[in-house]
Amino acid sequence: MTVTVRDLRPEVPADVERFAHSRHLALPYVLWTPDGIRHRQDHTHPDAHYRSLVAEEDGETIGTAQVGMAYDSPEPGQGYLNVYVRPDRTRRGAGELLVRAAEEHLTSLGATKLFSWVLDEPGNRTFAERHGYRASRSAHFLRLDLVNGALQPLQDPPPGVELRTFADFADDPRPLFELDAETVSDEPSDVTAEFTEYETWVEETWKHPLLDRDLATVALVDGRPAAFSCAFTDRATRYSTAMTGTARAFRGRGLAKLAKNASLHRARAAGYREALTGNDTDNEPMLAINFWFGYEICATEVRHVRELG
Repeated sequence: MTVTVRDLRPEVPADVERFAHSRHLALPYVLWTPDGIRHRQDHTHPDAHYRSLVAEEDGETIGTAQVGMAYDSPEPGQGYLNVYVRPDRTRRGAGELLVRAAEEHLTSLGATKLFSWVLDEPGNRTFAERHGYRASRSAHFLRLDLVNGALQPLQDPPPGVELRTFADFADDPRPLFELDAETVSDEPSDVTAEFTEYETWVEETWKHPLLDRDLATVALVDGRPAAFSCAFTDRATRYSTAMTGTARAFRGRGLAKLAKNASLHRARAAGYREALTGNDTDNEPMLAINFWFGYEICATEVRHVRELG
């Protein structure tokens, strides 16, 4: 049996479904849907030179990789490759072939530093280190049971604060873009990101098929968007917080917690059974908030970096 690597065929529904299934088996703490995968393939900024790679054995997708350049970072030459092999199909050479194809693509684009998320398990970390990657920051995957878990009670917003949904900004989402851009720029990360193109944000985020505008929540202070909790769903049973943040001028007032709590309550009322989120391990304030909500750690990833040249 021979393993081969090729590009995902987004125009072939079965190919995208196999990609989503393989990713779900390898990383079940993230929402993987065919629509979401196609959207990222079709709408990622051209400067990212984004590719989705498939490792295939006898027609079966056993591994995947998402590869691209950090086009929205002020530091040039940074690339990423996130490689995942089905846990029941390891030791067939799929990971090796995916890494090789991804690195060849990125180095051809002039990448000088490569980043990769690796599940915090001995075999995965050894694999990354053997390929020249060193461990950097880490992040937890967290899960909250929306059926049997007890949500924090809803609280009335304080005077001057109003809770709205993303759907209320359908005619003009630019205020949400500005809020998202400010909070993302302050996120701790090895790769600094800057949202500067509104049209790109609309295509990549606002039009994302998993964005649930009825559940994503914004806290307004005197009519100005001050904090938000962005919700993605699979439109079935799973809800995920894609981003939660507060504008600098309004931090320390519990507004993000207020928005996220309201979103979680609406998600449970809508029939969603579990809530997922991610949290950098060194972002202790947000981790404390997620524990306050009742989230539990279900896995950890470690970002690895490789310097080239």
